[in-house]
Amino acid sequence: MRHARRRIVRRVTRLAAVGGLLVGSAMVTRAVASEPPDASTAPRTLARTASGAGADLVSRLGTDRTAGHWVDSDGRPVVAVTDEHTAEEVRRAGATAKRVRHSMSELRSATSTLRAAPRVSGTAWALDYRSNEVVVRGDRTVSRSDWSRLTGVAQGIGGFVRMERSEGAFTTRLNGAEPILSTAGRCSAGFNVTDGTRDFILTAGHCGPTGSVWFGDGRGDRQVGRTVAGSFPGDDFSLVEYANGKAGDGADLVAVGDGKGVRITGTGEPAVGQRVFRSGSTSGLRDGRVTALDATVNYPEGTVTGLIETDVCAEPGDSGGPMFSEGIALGVTSGGSGDCDKGGTTFFQPLPEAMESLGVRLVGSGRQDAAAGTSATAPPSAAAPGASAPATGVEGSTLLARLTDRRNVGPGLLIVAGSLVALVATRWIRAEADRKAYQRHYSATWG
Repeated sequence: MRHARRRIVRRVTRLAAVGGLLVGSAMVTRAVASEPPDASTAPRTLARTASGAGADLVSRLGTDRTAGHWVDSDGRPVVAVTDEHTAEEVRRAGATAKRVRHSMSELRSATSTLRAAPRVSGTAWALDYRSNEVVVRGDRTVSRSDWSRLTGVAQGIGGFVRMERSEGAFTTRLNGAEPILSTAGRCSAGFNVTDGTRDFILTAGHCGPTGSVWFGDGRGDRQVGRTVAGSFPGDDFSLVEYANGKAGDGADLVAVGDGKGVRITGTGEPAVGQRVFRSGSTSGLRDGRVTALDATVNYPEGTVTGLIETDVCAEPGDSGGPMFSEGIALGVTSGGSGDCDKGGTTFFQPLPEAMESLGVRLVGSGRQDAAAGTSATAPPSAAAPGASAPATGVEGSTLLARLTDRRNVGPGLLIVAGSLVALVATRWIRAEADRKAYQRHYSATWG
């Protein structure tokens, strides 16, 4: 009777284990096939991987054999090369090669000549890798005589310098996600950074000189902090130290409107052709593409070099606001021409250069569980100076919550693992029982 009960228990256990395998496998399949919980609604792009591949090739092959890199419409890296041997090396590395006449060394020599010429306010130039040209732009404030003189300089360089006139005016966007105000005007908060002891807002340098006091409202009731370091012109970045020394729990989010935020997980270098996003206190969230790198802009206040050129629009008050892609911080808004009705050109101060110069890093950059580009519901003050409410979303979930969420693969994997253990255990118990029974029978027969 006891043996019959054991057999029944083993059979029921095996059936339960097989059923668990089927149910767990179905849960894993369903979780993998469906979107993850709270799927990101933030814009995403795959250009960062292609950008890294192109940058590595250009760095390895050198500026005399290459002339920049960009990302094509399919997200693949393209490298401009000056000879067929270099083109073969690029193709073997898995990238597309485009033969051009002028190397990066020649393009940079041209910009050096332009920089040495008499300064003309309202002009800008940048390297157009795809056309293998240096593009010089003059806004509507440039006089005919100044433009003629600059055109003469360009003609002396060679035919790969292209001259263009612009309808707007190149201005700093003083006046981003959230507004910060001082006696100098209104700007947008950029990224929250830290030196390990104190927290700061990294924003545009033209927003205000060292010592400027910033407020989070128009009445001056809530002091945000004070500008403690910066560089403008030449560069365009500054640090605003928080009045209480800390940025708050929502410091790794940037606001994108409607109470939403994007979590920033690191910094990076953009690629020409890459899709990027900018947030500002005047025009909100806008997107576009990187059109050129290493741009120089002659603002009325002074010349700024090494900027990122984009076709993203911006308006006064957007200065200092963050530019990012896939949760990777790329730069802060410097200035440009046009507006968000007609479009225009906007320039950004690269973030890695500014952070290295200032000796700071992103707040929360040590987080390992944040996914690039993941959107989150921002607290009312998220991305605003001094945000203190915790962010909610996928990253805020605990490990236990992830494992028990039926929409994740965790529960299914747990069921599969438990079923396998039960199945192996019943097989082992049965084999052990059969072995002992055989030993008893054999011993009795032999005796």
